Amino acid sequence: MSEQAGHRRRRTWVIVGVVVGSFVLLSCFGMLMMLLVFVGMSPDGGWGDRVGIVRISGEIGGSSGGLSLLREVVEVESTMELLREAAEDGRTKAIVLRINSPGGSASAAQEIYQAIRRVKEKTGKPVVASLGDVAASGAYYVAAAADKIVATPATLTGSIGVIMELENFEEVMKKIGVRFDTIKSGKHKDIGSPFRGMTSEERGIMRSLIMDVYDQFISDVARGRNLSKERVRQLADGRMFTGRQAKALGLVDELGGLQEAVTLAARLAQMRDEPQVYEFKRGESLMDILIGSVIHAIRLEVREALSGGLRRRGAGVRMK
Repeated sequence: MSEQAGHRRRRTWVIVGVVVGSFVLLSCFGMLMMLLVFVGMSPDGGWGDRVGIVRISGEIGGSSGGLSLLREVVEVESTMELLREAAEDGRTKAIVLRINSPGGSASAAQEIYQAIRRVKEKTGKPVVASLGDVAASGAYYVAAAADKIVATPATLTGSIGVIMELENFEEVMKKIGVRFDTIKSGKHKDIGSPFRGMTSEERGIMRSLIMDVYDQFISDVARGRNLSKERVRQLADGRMFTGRQAKALGLVDELGGLQEAVTLAARLAQMRDEPQVYEFKRGESLMDILIGSVIHAIRLEVREALSGGLRRRGAGVRMK
């Protein structure tokens, strides 16, 4: 009887010891985490302040964004989410936008431009745009929202302008004997139809639309670059500039690559030590990665097949 009682007591003490030990370990772990947070280390293993990088690569698309067989597309929502994460991250003291894009949708570029300005106004964090191989038209629109722009001497940038391209198959339809009958609620409802030419009145309407977007583009670049609208308009005839030319014209602040942009961002944020760099990335599932790999392989094959120079055309308003 006494042996059984002793066994129960030992088992009870073992259980108590395990519980107390677990509690002590958890308490020590919690204290350690609090200490790490206090001295500046985050769960990702880094220490101290850092410069956050947000990449904008590919053609700037609409809200849906996503994958394309022919091109990489910048998704507006995910880009804005990355900007929000960088803005709210306490350790990130400055943001570098790494831009490599030929432009794209006017509305999408404007949305990202406005999101960058909100980040600056809300957090006070400096934003530096680092231009890669190409940062033209809508991509330069986005860059103009930054505090400073850094480009390599050979970067192709500028191309400030707006374009709309509309197909006209009217003559082809006549040759093959096909006719389209249109029933519409108003005389301009089928404006831009590919099955007939535009009237002079319709052409004036479309040009008015393009010029309004163009004026918005110029106004935002002027505000972002602290230039007069007249000065920007002089440069906004659609031509591209090298990074070196753009610097001479006031469209770029410094010449250099990503490292120089990071150093400049750290300096603007008054970071004393060598800045750490953290890239904010969109989370991807395994399925996203697999699909992306397949799309990338198909895209390369299609590009090679179309290397003869087939030009993609569309009816959207684009900055290109």
